[in-house]
Amino acid sequence: MVLTLGSIVAELGGELRGDLSSAVQRLAPLESAGPDELSFLSNPKFRHQLATTRAGCIVVGPALAGEAGARGACIVVDDPYLYFARLTQLWKRSHAREDGPRIHPSAVVHPEAFVDATARIGPLCVIERGARIGPDTELKARVTVSEDCVVGARCVVQSGAVIGGDGFGFAPHDGAWVRIEQLGAVRIGDDVDIGANTCIDRGALADTIVEDGVKLDNLIQVGHNCRIGRHTAIAGCVGIAGSANIGAHCTIGGAAMILGHLTLADRVNISAGSFVARSILKPGHYTGIFPIDDNASWEKNAATLRQLYTLRERIKALEKR
Repeated sequence: MVLTLGSIVAELGGELRGDLSSAVQRLAPLESAGPDELSFLSNPKFRHQLATTRAGCIVVGPALAGEAGARGACIVVDDPYLYFARLTQLWKRSHAREDGPRIHPSAVVHPEAFVDATARIGPLCVIERGARIGPDTELKARVTVSEDCVVGARCVVQSGAVIGGDGFGFAPHDGAWVRIEQLGAVRIGDDVDIGANTCIDRGALADTIVEDGVKLDNLIQVGHNCRIGRHTAIAGCVGIAGSANIGAHCTIGGAAMILGHLTLADRVNISAGSFVARSILKPGHYTGIFPIDDNASWEKNAATLRQLYTLRERIKALEKR
């Protein structure tokens, strides 16, 4: 199906300044888009690209409508980034290939599992006993949903994700380790996206919980008995130790580490690469990163950093004199 600028605006809204009948052959980045392609510009710091782009049409906000219109067709909307997100969904629907079988023949679904009639299960997936997969949820290839775990409605789980693997629980005894059986499960709400090779461990006794609308990137580790609040977004390679309680509407940057048994309040934003070693009970943006430097300088600064407490005590003693 060929989309035109007119059909796009009819479906998604926006103010079109251009020819309704112009066909759109592809969505493309602003810097590489051609005359029959559609792009978007949401960040004003890239406005200089308006002078060089060859895009046939650009989605822009009101502040850039004049510049964009002077060079050619544009669609003016309040939030170009959100509009482009919805445009990608429209594009995928319009160019969708014919669906294969609802449950791929290579998938293994236990007879005591429940898969909603509208869910889709990809190749080599494993759905174990007592697991439940909700309406309109899609599991891509090689997803594992372990026993008694629940995945809600309209979720997308990317390839290789493991939901409900055993949590990391062992008791020390005589220089060795004794396994603590993980008797809980994982409960995932509605409209949750889970990235490739992300692992969400089952709880030891109570369940690990991922609430509605959570978005998890690739290669994330969620430890046992964690709770992730609704509409929180977590970028790739984040590690969350067991029993951490993360609030709603939080964002956690890539490769951040969060210790176990901590609490993050609602609307906490953690910078990429940060190490969270204490609870954060007030909304805000938090960062804990030692800046990168050439190795020799870093070693000198690290050595100085180890002396900070001693220097502090010396300064306090001098201030008392």
